[in-house]
Amino acid sequence: MAHSEDHIALAAEYALGTLDADERAQVETMMAVDSEFTAIVHAWEYRLGVLNQMVGSIEPRPIVWENIKAAIGHSAGQQAPLVLPEAPSPPTPAPEPPAEPVVAQAPPAVRAPPAVEAPPAAAPPPAVDRSNVIQLTGRAKRWRNVASIATAMAAALVAMLAVQVYQPELLPDALRPKPRIQTVEVKTPAPSPVPSAQYVALLQRDGGSPAFILTVDAASKNFTVRKVGADAEPGKSFELWLISDHLPQPRSLGVIGGSDFTARPVLADFDAGTINAATYAVTVEPAGGSPTGKPTSAPIFTGKLIETVPATR
Repeated sequence: MAHSEDHIALAAEYALGTLDADERAQVETMMAVDSEFTAIVHAWEYRLGVLNQMVGSIEPRPIVWENIKAAIGHSAGQQAPLVLPEAPSPPTPAPEPPAEPVVAQAPPAVRAPPAVEAPPAAAPPPAVDRSNVIQLTGRAKRWRNVASIATAMAAALVAMLAVQVYQPELLPDALRPKPRIQTVEVKTPAPSPVPSAQYVALLQRDGGSPAFILTVDAASKNFTVRKVGADAEPGKSFELWLISDHLPQPRSLGVIGGSDFTARPVLADFDAGTINAATYAVTVEPAGGSPTGKPTSAPIFTGKLIETVPATR
């Protein structure tokens, strides 16, 4: 059911303990039959319970109890016993005188006065309904109490916030603010890559025009072959070889493709000294490369690496 503002104010005063006996009995009756009103009362008790937690218990001084006992005993000693007044005795009636004989005489004829009509009775004043006045007075009193409660709660909350900020150790454990843990992630910029050395070999025949340009990256040991002026015969393939004194026989670096650029990562199997001092040669092999893993013909294009871009130290 929907509850009016008076019901909410009544619940607040019940939780605060400012109602009289009749009003408390009314609230308890409503709580017994209305669960929603009971929830409103419990909500006010929870809000006002914070005020009770902020005030500690104070033991009165012994002199207070002594003064109370002395005041009770003093008032009891001065109280006079209750004496009921005596009822007065009824008056004694006086004796009646003896009756004298009366001679009957005819009374003179007397004309009766004209009859006078009695004035009409005045109508009673209409009753004044003062129930609204009483109801408005009670409502105003109740809202004054609610305003006092709200003001006290606001002041208590401000005081509690101030204590939480400046002196949290004075609060109970349940009201102390929990420490905040903030994780800050600091990103370190990645170091800029250091340029590595670059090597180039011109693969040509007898000092003529280069047929292929071989480029090697010293850091990654990847190489790229660019075809410049050589075309394979039909049914044949160009194959690149690495020839070094450190190796018992030439090592194949793969077939050079038909496109302008061919990239390979196969130099990772060799050390830097072998790569820089080796001779690189190109032979003409059957389509797909040498079937034996060795050159089947003499090299027609050769060259050695030279450093074109030094490494940054």
